[in-house]
Formats: sequence, structure tokens, C-alpha cells
Amino acid sequence: MQELQLLNEKLNQLLKKHAALQAENKRLQATVSEHKGVMDKLNKKLSGLEEGLIATHISTGMNGEQKLGMRKQLDTVINEIDKILNTLND
Repeated sequence: MQELQLLNEKLNQLLKKHAALQAENKRLQATVSEHKGVMDKLNKKLSGLEEGLIATHISTGMNGEQKLGMRKQLDTVINEIDKILNTLND
């Protein structure tokens, strides 16, 4: 009889932990969703800024080497953003 009571107590503890973990999971999923939204907005803003920057540099007459350097920098920034998005998706 005492064993059943002990088993019942352990079961209740596990159920409480399960409920707490489910609540935490929901909260974390909401946070991830919020961060994805922010990242999407930032990506759109970054794209607009990149286009403006490229247009400005082209109009000011950058040479080929400068254009290549700028392109590498932009690619690095975009790759970092992609890594962050992939991390959020996991």
C-alpha cells in the first residue's frame, strides 16, 4: 500500500513537471516566432539599405576592386543573418 502511495506521489510530480515544461515550450515558441518576425523586418530593411548603398557607390564611380570588396562585405552580413535565421528555425 505504501508503495502505491509513493508511486502515486512520483506520478503527480512528473505530471506537474510535464505541465511546466509544456508551458515553457509554448512561451519559447512564442518568443521564437516573435524573433522571426523581427528578423524578417530587419532583413527587408537590410535589403533596402544594401540596394541604396550599392546605388550610391555605383553613382559615385567606385572602381572594380572597391565594388568587389563591398560585395564581399554584404555577402558576409547576409550569411550571418541566414545563420541566425537557421538557428531560430531549429
